Amino acid sequence: MRICFYQRLAISLVAVFMLVMIACFYSTNELQKLTQQEAQQKLHLGLAEHLVSDNPLLKEGVYDYAALSNLFHTLMILGPNFEFYYLDPQGKILTYSATPGKVKATSVNVGPIKQLIGDNQSFPVEGDDPRQLGRHKIFSAAPVYNNEQLQGYLYVIIGGERYDSILANLQNSQSMREIAIFLVVGLLLLLIALLAMFKYFTSPLKRLSDDMDKVRDADFHRDQLPRDLALWNKNSYNEVDRLGCAFTEMLAHIDSQFDQLSKIDTQRRVLLADLSHDLRTPLASLQGYIETLAINADTLSVEDRKHFVDISLKNAKNLKHLIDQIFELAYLEGGQVTLHQEPFPLGDLLHDVAAKFALDAQEKNIEIRVSPNHFEYHVFADIGKLERVLTNLIANAIRHTPEFGKIDLVVATHNEKLRVDIRDTGIGISDKEIAFIFDARYQANNTEKDACSHAGLGLAICRKLMALLNSDLKVESQLGKGTCFSFELTLVNNNHLAH
Repeated sequence: MRICFYQRLAISLVAVFMLVMIACFYSTNELQKLTQQEAQQKLHLGLAEHLVSDNPLLKEGVYDYAALSNLFHTLMILGPNFEFYYLDPQGKILTYSATPGKVKATSVNVGPIKQLIGDNQSFPVEGDDPRQLGRHKIFSAAPVYNNEQLQGYLYVIIGGERYDSILANLQNSQSMREIAIFLVVGLLLLLIALLAMFKYFTSPLKRLSDDMDKVRDADFHRDQLPRDLALWNKNSYNEVDRLGCAFTEMLAHIDSQFDQLSKIDTQRRVLLADLSHDLRTPLASLQGYIETLAINADTLSVEDRKHFVDISLKNAKNLKHLIDQIFELAYLEGGQVTLHQEPFPLGDLLHDVAAKFALDAQEKNIEIRVSPNHFEYHVFADIGKLERVLTNLIANAIRHTPEFGKIDLVVATHNEKLRVDIRDTGIGISDKEIAFIFDARYQANNTEKDACSHAGLGLAICRKLMALLNSDLKVESQLGKGTCFSFELTLVNNNHLAH
């Protein structure tokens, strides 16, 4: 049988409560009994001694046991709480006053008697009860001498058989039963109050456990969960409420991750399909021209053969470029890229990249400018990754900028960082498409075509590279007026360079 946390806690509480109450009752009863015995023994400690010194039968030694038995009988009538015995020096019972058969023992141990009479007293001291074998009671005792010779002991049991009988009757009386019932009812009410308090404190934990079971039954799908999930107070001081809030937030986060994984899987399938098509086109063209060369090698003229080889080389280069981009994007998404960041002068890098595209820009009469033309700014970044980003952005700008256009590489400080803008006077991007240009395989409707094939991976690669450099690649564009890509780099101060 499966029991919940509250039931286990309640069972444990009841068990511990009962054990504690039994232990408390037993220890309290024993302590009360010991205290009462010590008080009675101290109160009647000199009783036997006074009887010996004041009574003629005992003062000069005992010879008439019958008279002494009558004396004991008289004393027991006056003090029914006591039982009187006369013992010899070895503890043998010589005389007493009791109905025949009442006294079971014939002797008592004199060790406790000597302990009580001696100086080393530790109360209460218990001796043998002659009326019940194996039972011990408190007593008073005194030695009986005759001409300074020990004749025996006067042994007085305090709290005799009649006292025990009266005490038992009192314990069974109506008032005692009422007190006992009152105590039991009070303890039960206390136990019920404790169980109710534990129920109050553990009910949020049970609700949280039930919610977890419902989430598990729904296979962690948030849209399949029932609507009766508990609402948790985020600002509560109750730890269970805060735990419930954390569980709800974790569930939402897991659901969001499931959605992202589903979207990523869908995007991956679409990307694989598109890339397969992009790879198939140059590969099929390459295969066709090579097969033509192989089949018609003897009949083709030198010019035709050279034309076919040039086309094949062009398709092979396009294919290699596309495969390189696919691998680069895969490495970036897989986090398998190592950065080598160092301080370097940004101006030198911008002029080198601009010079690399000078011939391409000259063919379209496009002017590439670095503004300001000379500056001493140093940045902390991976120079290879940054050059890859600048190369891709400038190549895109040249491709989408008409003749006699301009491309400006503008550098300026911004919020203690260095901002780099790549501006062109090209065809621009529409507002509807600008949000998607960083998606892999996305190409705007007004994308300019050139001799090379493009898979739409360049901007996606650039943004991931800038993310590795702790920056964000942003874009602003106006259709028909131009586009500006910008990012920020960590600026290195002179003290850093000195070190």
